[in-house]
Amino acid sequence: MVNRLLGLLAWTGLAVLATAVLMVAPASAEVYGQPVDMQIGLQRAVTPVAHSIQEFYDLVTVIIVVIALFVLGLMLYAMYAFSESRNPNPSRVTHNTFIEVVWTVVPIIILVIIAVPSFKLLNLQYSFPKPDLTIKATGYQWYWGHEYPDQGGFSFDSYMLDDEGRQELIDKGIDAPRNLAVDNDVVVPVNKVVHVLITAEDVLHNWTIPAFGSKMDAVPGRLTATWFKAEREGVYYGQCSELCGINHAFMPIAVRVVSEDVFNKWVEARKADDEDAANAIIHEAALALEQKKKLASATK
Repeated sequence: MVNRLLGLLAWTGLAVLATAVLMVAPASAEVYGQPVDMQIGLQRAVTPVAHSIQEFYDLVTVIIVVIALFVLGLMLYAMYAFSESRNPNPSRVTHNTFIEVVWTVVPIIILVIIAVPSFKLLNLQYSFPKPDLTIKATGYQWYWGHEYPDQGGFSFDSYMLDDEGRQELIDKGIDAPRNLAVDNDVVVPVNKVVHVLITAEDVLHNWTIPAFGSKMDAVPGRLTATWFKAEREGVYYGQCSELCGINHAFMPIAVRVVSEDVFNKWVEARKADDEDAANAIIHEAALALEQKKKLASATK
């Protein structure tokens, strides 16, 4: 009986630990900025805030697993050691000072271990560093508008691409995931602090990019804000994360992180109101990045 209980505890512990490893593991070693098939963990982080969020997530997951295993072990031990067959006369003990001190002090210690990095993370999220670029995002039913107030004030709307629009990009060799690709990407330079001012025109929306650790409500008549500093070139997708109506699932966000040189060229094209030239610059940068990825994969 003892061996069976120990075996059950061991297999249960292995299963819980395996689940924890999968949960804390990044989604994929190769894919950035979007979900992947069979994903369990979070998307790979590309900003300081996202890295801190994932470190905190990993810490809390480990604590949860340890607590779950400890409680499971106590339950199995109690089921075996205090069964009616082994203890026909139950104990009459009602107090144990040591145990009562332990089950009071240990939870306090656990909460402190969780609280310290939690407060540091909150401070990182809401202590905005000096911006290199400011963008204003406005949520509509059901698309996003983006404005660059310190780059001449140009603006554009971003609508989700249909299958035909996606296929045009795919034929050019540019990745365009379903329900995520848009006609006009938000473009930002790599390794620059970007402030995003967020509002809505009609109902509540939410501007969310998982790989950036950015998630902020867009409230009509109110301005909220978030910030990020993308450390890696590429395109990073998000979606409105506030239930906003019938097409809530079809208003994605695409942020394309490029070199500063490409960003400056794109800004000049946008200032000149030349959308075709701006898109050509972005498509060229996207193709160059895809080629770089292929070369990197081939050399592995």
